Amino acid sequence: MNHVLALSLAANLVWGQVAVTRQSWFGADKIKHFFIAAFVESVTFSALQATGANRRTALGGAIGVTAAISAGRELYNRRTTGFSIPDLAWDAAGAGAALVMLRHTTK
Repeated sequence: MNHVLALSLAANLVWGQVAVTRQSWFGADKIKHFFIAAFVESVTFSALQATGANRRTALGGAIGVTAAISAGRELYNRRTTGFSIPDLAWDAAGAGAALVMLRHTTK
């Protein structure tokens, strides 16, 4: 019984401190999320193409890297400023805008 109590206390200490903040959907921080996600996707796309990946593979890789970085940043923020759905939404909007622009470029 003591092991179960100790385990549940440890789990509460690790996962019980997660903060979810109420944030506005608009603000300077959201614009930064938009442009950073677009930048990450563009740079990743260019780097993958420079290594010889075709356009389709480079786009897929860029989307994956951008999604991983955005999600990782919010998972990190969970312990500090709090997890934010609006931040992820603006990251997705920036990645989507970059995707549209990259799909309409030529080599």
